Amino acid sequence: MQIILLGPTASGKTELSLQVAEELGIAIISADSRQCYKYLDIGTAKPTPEELNRVKHYNISNLELEETDSVQSFSVRAKKWEKEILKAHPHCFFVGGSTLHLQSLIRPVDEIPSANAENIKQLESEIDKSGIELLYTRLKSVDPAYTKAMDGMNRQRIIRALDVWMQTGKPFSSYHSNKEFSLPKNTLVFGLERTRQDLYDRINQRVDTMIEGGLIAETQQILEMGYSKDIQPLNAVGYREIISFLDQKTDLESAVSKIKTQTRRYAKRQLTWFRRWDFIEWLPAEEKKTAELKEIMLSRLAAK
Repeated sequence: MQIILLGPTASGKTELSLQVAEELGIAIISADSRQCYKYLDIGTAKPTPEELNRVKHYNISNLELEETDSVQSFSVRAKKWEKEILKAHPHCFFVGGSTLHLQSLIRPVDEIPSANAENIKQLESEIDKSGIELLYTRLKSVDPAYTKAMDGMNRQRIIRALDVWMQTGKPFSSYHSNKEFSLPKNTLVFGLERTRQDLYDRINQRVDTMIEGGLIAETQQILEMGYSKDIQPLNAVGYREIISFLDQKTDLESAVSKIKTQTRRYAKRQLTWFRRWDFIEWLPAEEKKTAELKEIMLSRLAAK
């Protein structure tokens, strides 16, 4: 049985997933596009060392910052881990909020053309010369659906999507179709539901906690390790604003405010995507305690 727990950022997935995993005695596979990278701990709300000691996790800190990743790569890793887990346990538990990663668990990603080196070189040169905003605008005009699914102006994803469009004339999002599809019989999908105001309050509090917990020092340390500020993982919300602050392009108050705004916008895009999936069993996270939500999930699993 495949179990998926999803929800927008800051909705409360971590603690609930830990309690469910502990009760079932299983590991968790993170369906997050950033937690797979080393060193990005605070800014990705990665499980703490204590939480990782409670439950074994896959897809956490398994990639170097220079490595490129994709939905396809994640899908391959996920299938390998799932096969490994199901040899010893009847259930496999995925937790996350990255929309395309989650969709790849339910509906296999279509075969996508390999990267064209000349296109990549051309697009990289355009970004270096004119800035990423120009290519983002271009992608938005040819593939608005994909720009809505992205976490901001992700350099690698923009280049990849435009490369596919240049090769095929088809939008990249067409390879990750979000049209209606049937949920496999051996899959249960749960989602955490909160009112928009409650979710936004939690996002604002999380950002404040990240700043207090050392996000600035974490970002500075990564840069001092010799990593370029232009690498794809550091283009995530949180890191790019702190880098702007460290470059003295903005003040801290403005950087923090922008992180909150961009995170709220990302959560809104996540919810818009999830609302299209009528097979999600929504859990009232604002009304019930985590232990109660855990019991709902376990009872539903037992009845399956």
